[in-house]
Amino acid sequence: MNSKYTSAWTALVTPFDAKFNVDWNQLERNVLFQVEEGITGVLPMGSTGESATVTHEEHSRAILKTVEYVKGGCKVIAGTGSNSTEEAIYETDKAVAAGVDCVLLVDCYYNKPSSMELRREYYGVIAEAFPDLDMIPYAIPGRSVTVIEPEDLAILQDRYRNIVGVKEATGDLERMRKTRSLVKDSFNILSGDDPMTFRMMTDPKIRSSGVISVISNVTPRAIEEYTRHILEGKVEKAQEIDEALSPLWGVIGVKTREKVALPGGRTTEVEYKFPNPVPVKTMMNGLGMQESPCKRPLGKLTRNGVEMVRNALKAVWDKYPEALEPIEGYYDVDIAERLEDEGVWGKLSY
Repeated sequence: MNSKYTSAWTALVTPFDAKFNVDWNQLERNVLFQVEEGITGVLPMGSTGESATVTHEEHSRAILKTVEYVKGGCKVIAGTGSNSTEEAIYETDKAVAAGVDCVLLVDCYYNKPSSMELRREYYGVIAEAFPDLDMIPYAIPGRSVTVIEPEDLAILQDRYRNIVGVKEATGDLERMRKTRSLVKDSFNILSGDDPMTFRMMTDPKIRSSGVISVISNVTPRAIEEYTRHILEGKVEKAQEIDEALSPLWGVIGVKTREKVALPGGRTTEVEYKFPNPVPVKTMMNGLGMQESPCKRPLGKLTRNGVEMVRNALKAVWDKYPEALEPIEGYYDVDIAERLEDEGVWGKLSY
């Protein structure tokens, strides 16, 4: 594997103010927390960063400011993908000027090009336009519907030396094993799915090199340590951390069933699915790390959803407080007190 792209990378949330503008002071504070806690790298403007709803100016500036904030203290992968090759080239050019280490290019969403078209009209075009810049395709069919196939990843890697890995969020272990069998050893498979990281890194037929994590917004040192344990062969230590953090794996996305009043006085039950980053922002707001809404059309969890997030944090606090303790010193909060404060959590739901 390419040792440059190993261990833990945080898919940064983007903090917004009450008018849904990027809160630059809060972004700096969050980025510096990651650096202080020893994270290998950060990713601004990924799915977790709500890249789909910021302006082009905010997108480019968030990447530039992140590079400035880290001051070389960790690496930076910039999310510059789009469903338009031209837009991806535009954002990638801005990211190169900012001085990023690498870019993450999501499979094209909505217009659903085939894997062949992704290879020929998207990844290949961008790789040729920036031959000295490392690039990582991002396979996440849950958001993009389309997905780059392992065979096309192998062709891309063979043809373009700057395509150095893939962020895998398909949930398909057999697909990942197939990818590993087709690509060169230098090609990195990074987990894009926190709950699957341990399996992906310890499976000898996948050999994932690390994770681009959502939960490391909250627990960067713990996830950095656990991925490094695996890379160093200390699998039992890593498994202990994985199990201790497992309550949080279950609330990266949240599903609730809610009673809904219909016109005419009838009621029914509806299942609502709240995607990342709504739950992780709820965690961060509840823990006192920030006060940031999601940007519309994303909003808030229901009360039931907030309680799911809160209970997951309580479980980790009880079993593995070391994971959350750094938040207390850096953000000047009392976690035990906040976890029990109904006023804190009550305002985070609809």
